[in-house]
Amino acid sequence: MKLYRTSIGFYVNYETHYYHLPHADWDVLINRDDLYDYLKTFIQTISPADFVNFSTLLAPIGTQEVWASGVTYYRSKIARMEEAKEVGGEVFYERAYEGERPELFFKSMAQKVIHPRGTVNIRPDSTWSVPEPEWTLFATSSGKIVGYTIGNDMSSRSIESENPLYLPQAKVYDGSAALGPCLHIPAQPMSLSTAITIEISRASKLVFEGRTTLDQLKRQPEELISWLFRSNTFATGVFLMTGTGLVPSSDFTLELGDVIHISIDTIGELINTVGIAKG
Repeated sequence: MKLYRTSIGFYVNYETHYYHLPHADWDVLINRDDLYDYLKTFIQTISPADFVNFSTLLAPIGTQEVWASGVTYYRSKIARMEEAKEVGGEVFYERAYEGERPELFFKSMAQKVIHPRGTVNIRPDSTWSVPEPEWTLFATSSGKIVGYTIGNDMSSRSIESENPLYLPQAKVYDGSAALGPCLHIPAQPMSLSTAITIEISRASKLVFEGRTTLDQLKRQPEELISWLFRSNTFATGVFLMTGTGLVPSSDFTLELGDVIHISIDTIGELINTVGIAKG
């Protein structure tokens, strides 16, 4: 089951049909521990409707915060250790990967999240910028995972590699987070054999591609959410990006106009174009 937030309302895709939901409050709708059962029961009371053009899609977020996880894939650990080696910061990434406590950090306020087909940004003061394709969890205010979406955690690797303490500047800026295209709400948790892929095009030519599966994630989704909810409350739920296992080599950096395609089986595809943040 997929739940879409659009500029003209909310739509559920179940099996081969779409249903228009007359709900006015996205936060109230998705912050239900019984979300799948509620939607399945509700659509049985209404008739299918035509789905509107995908150009009307909004990010599947209301007032929720977006958080992110770091160094949760072995590939990410190696890349972070390599980029921080010159400043002696590689030990911190090793400890984050091996330690009991995961790396968790605030990523974006809801109003700054970029929608599907919107423009994500690279920083003008960064010489090395990459997208990070991430399986993203949605947990209700009680901490129950009820849905999933695709996240793009835009990152300025040159800034973070200069000093690990610069991570907030490398990760949190205008146009640094995108979510979409929907909130996937399955009857059972998603399979960890699910594939996640990325393709980056420049002037219609493929310049980077990668593929991994969710079972390469070192930490379980419930483990990450459990740590996030320690000493934290989220009144309308929260989105958590789970880290990336797809890291371009050090000779690759994003450029203005690049098009990023991130796909996760059963969820769909998140497409964004690259712009440059102001300042």
